[in-house]
Amino acid sequence: MNGRIVAVATAGAVAIAALAYTVGVRYGGADKTAAIETDQSTPALLTPMTSDGAMALAQFSDDERTGIEAIIRDYLMTNPEIIRDAINELQRKQDEAEQVAQTKAISENTDLIFNSDKQIVLGNPNGDVTLVEFFDYNCAYCRRAQADMAELIDNDPQLRVVLKEFPVLGDGSVQAAQVSAAVFLTAPESAGEFHSELLATPGQVDGERALAVAEDLGLDTEALRAKLDSDEVKSIISESYDLAGKLSLTGTPSYVTQREVVVGAVGYAALKAKIDDVRACATAAC
Repeated sequence: MNGRIVAVATAGAVAIAALAYTVGVRYGGADKTAAIETDQSTPALLTPMTSDGAMALAQFSDDERTGIEAIIRDYLMTNPEIIRDAINELQRKQDEAEQVAQTKAISENTDLIFNSDKQIVLGNPNGDVTLVEFFDYNCAYCRRAQADMAELIDNDPQLRVVLKEFPVLGDGSVQAAQVSAAVFLTAPESAGEFHSELLATPGQVDGERALAVAEDLGLDTEALRAKLDSDEVKSIISESYDLAGKLSLTGTPSYVTQREVVVGAVGYAALKAKIDDVRACATAAC
């Protein structure tokens, strides 16, 4: 289910239950107030009262429930911004929690993220800042973002870029990633050029199109074919999948710095700002 739909439903349910609690006290009087205040932290209206899951609202008569429902509906129709504000606050809290979890995952997996022997390294291999990109060769946004990455490398002689195979767009993407991993294993000096050329290839790519690009670069395609089903190739891709899971990545491109995860083709200026931020934090408390 779409995350925003869940957020809407959750926020709506909370708002309605909270208002029902207030209205219920108003309708029920002192006796029912005592009955539904069994737990100060969680109104009893949110608690199942019978084995079949009936809510505490069922303790009211039909007429009372009708009145409560009418007040709730009128109030929310008059003040719909309550639902909007609840949704926004829920999203803010979820984003904050995800960011905390991602920062923790970066800290716990630093070596694999930044220093694995199963990744292509571009730019300055000894640079002071590393930018990691998780990509898919069939991702249109990754193709557009390739120009940003090239510009970043050209303009920053101290930038180190790490590429992680993250094929999430079908079998063709997996096949292309396998060829890319095979190029890295058999001709690592050509891995960066192959990566750029394959991302620049129009249309959907798969294993055969990736091999055609490799052949155009003068690479030994027979040697590449021999590697495609190897444990080494599988290990490169599975390591990226594993890291993506720990970092809660679901799409491409996704970037990782020493400080945070950046999702989406955010553009040259935004990526440069993230790199500058990491560099600044190396010399000052952040």
